[in-house]
Amino acid sequence: MFDFITKRSLWVNLVAGVVVAILLFGLFLFSLEWLTDQRKIATVPSLAGKSLEEAKSILDSSGFDWKVQDSVYVDSIPPLQIVKQFPDADEVVKANRTILLIIRSVEPPLVEMPNLIGYSFRNAEVVLNTTDLRVKDTLFRPDFARNAVLEQWYNGQQIVPGTKIKKGSGITLVLGDGVGNQPILVPALIGMNFMDAKALLESIGLSFGAIVVESGVQDTTAAWIFKQNPQTLDEDKVAQTIRPGQLIDIWLQELRPRMDSIR
Repeated sequence: MFDFITKRSLWVNLVAGVVVAILLFGLFLFSLEWLTDQRKIATVPSLAGKSLEEAKSILDSSGFDWKVQDSVYVDSIPPLQIVKQFPDADEVVKANRTILLIIRSVEPPLVEMPNLIGYSFRNAEVVLNTTDLRVKDTLFRPDFARNAVLEQWYNGQQIVPGTKIKKGSGITLVLGDGVGNQPILVPALIGMNFMDAKALLESIGLSFGAIVVESGVQDTTAAWIFKQNPQTLDEDKVAQTIRPGQLIDIWLQELRPRMDSIR
């Protein structure tokens, strides 16, 4: 039965075997290309910025399948707009490849309202931004703490920390204006050293306004106050009051004023 093989020389059989193997391998590659449809390729169209309906129409007409892989919320673009695609635009792939789409969600996700009470305005703004919220408006009311957050409002009412609200929502902050509404007596600064007077004013929520320095003063911090405005008493010798946050003007001289000149 195998005489046609055994009667031939070994080298002839080897050559014949190699030729048959090459033919079979070539046939396999040809059939694989036909089975997998490798010759049909296409360039991925650019879909970013288009609506989902536009993207579907483009992909269908280009012979691609598509699938919405995920959705994200971006407040700067319309709902159902394409945010990202995979593969990227202009990549060359098989014509029947499935293109994965990430779209802008219709409804924004919910986030927790942080507790901003006591924060400075700048810090509160940073916290809101990191929570994907924003400052809608600012209001002021009398309080010693200038630009400190006293209340936080959402949709016209105070909002409790931890409340779930839509991402991107605007928050109104009520801030202190740095001026209290409870009057205090004007302190007597005449006869005091500059640094001592400064410490006194800061302890009661006041500060210096204009500082007038007489000639001869070498060191302002070591100078003495010989005049102030407003004064402790008015023209009728009635004690004057001032609100926290207001300023007191002072005049400085090198020597401490005599006590009889203070009265």
